[in-house]
Amino acid sequence: MSQYSAGAAFRKAMQEESPLQVVGAINANHALLAKRAGFKAIYLSGGGVAAGSLGLPDLGITTLDDVLTDVRRITDVCDLPLLVDVDTGFGSSAFNVARTVKSMIKFGAAAMHIEDQVGAKRCGHRPNKEIVTLQEMVDRIKAAVDARTDENFVIMARTDALAVEGLDAALERAIACVEAGADMIFPEAITELAMYKQFAAAVKVPVLANITEFGATPLFTVDELKSADVGLVLYPLSAFRAMNKAAENVYTAIRRDGSQQAVVDTMQTRKELYDRIDYYSYEDKLDALFAAQNAKK
Repeated sequence: MSQYSAGAAFRKAMQEESPLQVVGAINANHALLAKRAGFKAIYLSGGGVAAGSLGLPDLGITTLDDVLTDVRRITDVCDLPLLVDVDTGFGSSAFNVARTVKSMIKFGAAAMHIEDQVGAKRCGHRPNKEIVTLQEMVDRIKAAVDARTDENFVIMARTDALAVEGLDAALERAIACVEAGADMIFPEAITELAMYKQFAAAVKVPVLANITEFGATPLFTVDELKSADVGLVLYPLSAFRAMNKAAENVYTAIRRDGSQQAVVDTMQTRKELYDRIDYYSYEDKLDALFAAQNAKK
């Protein structure tokens, strides 16, 4: 019997939807909500793990174990293929990158993207980023590809070179990463729609568009991105930002009013929550178990 491959499921989703919309899920609950909404793939953001799980900025502080904890929680309950942000690979050597790849596969991830920033990385839409040499990035990709225990697991190369060295350098890096074995390319902080078409033509593998809010990239539509030959459209933290704003509003109202009455209508109801996490089926199993035990008395 063939073994299930999350990577194969990710590739299948790309065949079924073009461009493939990949939405960020900050936790297992959000993964279930994304599936309910009809998405075919989900994403775990490194910045989201840092801010959401650790309360820290996205500055290379997060560890591999921090990310794996959230990966496992998501893949345990949701069967949508999961793309994971692994920053620079969680270590300075090829051995670190290899361990990251093997761990991602073992914990059920379908794909990962690894970037060309230095270890003390920054959010891709912040100024003053520093990147490693082209050769060091190529070595990261080679180490990742060589470490795969599932040939279908997707290795995506992210380059932050556009903001640092310009478009030609970013294209050169993307091409070199594909030659080193990268399955897909993620050019970060793109500022013009036409640039995606240039990347797609140059690399001849699927290109991801990161449509994150409040960043350097305009909020292009799926149709616009399809016209630019984009293969995947990523919304890394949209729900997370909305969740945070909603939480702040609720906290403010309760503190101000001494009651949550003014914001109850903005909340997910108890029944809605139970529906989303399949609470009632668990309860039914408990009822059946108790009934069987009582029948024996």
